[in-house]
Amino acid sequence: RYSLFYNHLKNIEESEGGLDKFTKSYKTFGVNQLADGGIYCKEWAPGAEAVFLAGDFNGWNPFSHPYKKLEYGKWELFIPPEDGCSPVPHGSKLKVVIRAQNGALLYRISPWARYVVRDEDKVNYDWVHWNPPQSYIHKNPSPKRLKSLRIYESHVGIASPEGKVASYKNFTYNVLPRIKDLGYNCVQLMAIMEHAYYASFGYQVTSFFAASSRYGTPDDLKEMIDVAHSMGITVLLDVVHSHASKNSEDGLNQFDGTDSCFFHSGYRGNHQLWDSRLFDYANWEVLRFLLSNLRMWIEDYRFDGFRFDGVTSMLYHHHGIGTGFSGDYNEYFGLHVDEDALCYLMLANHMISSLHPDCITIAEDVSGMPALCRPVAEGGGGFDYRLAMAIPDKWIQIIKELKDEDWNMGNIVHTLTNRRYEEKYIAYAESHDQALVGDKTLAFRLMDAEMYTNMSVLMPLTPVIDRGIQLHKMIRLITHALGGESYLNFMGNEFGHPEWLDFPRIGNNESYHYARRQFNLTEDDLLRYKFLNAFDRDMNKLEERFGWLASPQAYVSEKHESNKVIAFERAGLIFVFNFHPYQSYVDYRVVIWHSSLTVAFKYKVLLDSDAGEYGGHQRLDHNTEYFSEEYPHNYRPNSIMV
Repeated sequence: RYSLFYNHLKNIEESEGGLDKFTKSYKTFGVNQLADGGIYCKEWAPGAEAVFLAGDFNGWNPFSHPYKKLEYGKWELFIPPEDGCSPVPHGSKLKVVIRAQNGALLYRISPWARYVVRDEDKVNYDWVHWNPPQSYIHKNPSPKRLKSLRIYESHVGIASPEGKVASYKNFTYNVLPRIKDLGYNCVQLMAIMEHAYYASFGYQVTSFFAASSRYGTPDDLKEMIDVAHSMGITVLLDVVHSHASKNSEDGLNQFDGTDSCFFHSGYRGNHQLWDSRLFDYANWEVLRFLLSNLRMWIEDYRFDGFRFDGVTSMLYHHHGIGTGFSGDYNEYFGLHVDEDALCYLMLANHMISSLHPDCITIAEDVSGMPALCRPVAEGGGGFDYRLAMAIPDKWIQIIKELKDEDWNMGNIVHTLTNRRYEEKYIAYAESHDQALVGDKTLAFRLMDAEMYTNMSVLMPLTPVIDRGIQLHKMIRLITHALGGESYLNFMGNEFGHPEWLDFPRIGNNESYHYARRQFNLTEDDLLRYKFLNAFDRDMNKLEERFGWLASPQAYVSEKHESNKVIAFERAGLIFVFNFHPYQSYVDYRVVIWHSSLTVAFKYKVLLDSDAGEYGGHQRLDHNTEYFSEEYPHNYRPNSIMV
């Protein structure tokens, strides 16, 4: 794999003048404004017989501005300035006109288009030339690479209690302060790359270089990222390079009139489950397109890194469809692995780490591909983190299938600690996947219909709500503290958002009722959502203070099946969880890590899920001091009584 990567890198050096020049193509492809006021256009359309530019600027004459054919399927056009001004004004609508091999004229949006919009009375998007007289100027430097990532997974369009598409401006001034207050230091933005179908959650991308216009302008997004940086918040983009929308009128599909171009032709170029097109990662121009795309998002918008979606689909020719992964190495090495896709990911991570070393990359891979998060120089994939996707599945399985008294402590600990050596994992109890219609969030699984009737503090605390609130806090804390080297939460889940997520579509009469986040619930003192919100905030603030995510993996001292107790130590803190449904313990002995003590250590309670401000029963006295003893317990020489 490293050999394949090295050969690609060597070829880029020899034929393109290096990776830096190769990935700057976003500055020359598409339609670009020159310093003298002229316009330079460049496209890759290997299957085209001829290429033209049409739009408002030439009265939509499809033949007045022909491109000149270059080598390797490339085409270019230069339009001189008119009286020192641009011949294509800012805000003009444009189309690339392709004469296909069968003679048909195809009106296409450039794959490199920076801004596309859809009028309310139209189905398809229009390409708009974006060249404002004064672009947004970033005022704040990007944050340095964080040691502990606490990620708030977000979607701009649903980030409002109102049933509408929310804006970048709303996120900037109403949501970012909330994220900061909750103690998250990183926001991961979904559905930013333009997608024609809103209900696709941003995963059916049509314009890869365009920020979604349904939330506002490119400058609005730049301001949003700049304000996040002023708060010390790192901003990641959920990037979709695993597949593309099948749209041809306003997407990449059949751009030059052929079935291939950016994609594999025939069966290999189609994803059977996602109904989308699959990139040909062995193609030189596809590599240019995708690598330049990453660089554009970093350098133009100042994103601090990426979460790569659908990595499992990229890594294997079977795309993970109907395939289970047990961890056997035969599942990761063989002809079923798409080495071209893996090589692209290595190139992407190498480029990012070389040109922007503070940027972060995350792999969404369910298969457990070995070395995916090891450096490229070791033959690894080069990612910084991978998602611990087994953890949310485990919590769902436990809550769905087991009685409280049947919870297996050893199995919980195994799932939370079972990760590849020296590869960093992002732990999460639930993400956007569990919030979607057809699935259930943890809060909804725990409390279900009673969330609509019994979340008021004026109502008696029912057993269902009591159990749900307490387990919601415990599950999130043990996942945060034991499950990885980073933590992720999907917006609204921190306070147990009471409804699922469903975008407007024909099946729900195009309703926005469930395409929103009811942040207002946490601001109502009469509702119990405030307890979960406060616990999530203080949990993050405690990690910020002690940095357990950046500390070595925890030492687990107890997995007691009959007592339902899990105890471990990490970053100098002792975590003790009692999952027993009805049994509390007095004078419970817990191991401390120190192998020898010359003085007794003193401990105090820092975070207590049973505290009153978190909706607990206040059964612990926080003024109590606990002292270590040279008393052997669980094969360690020292312990404390709690």
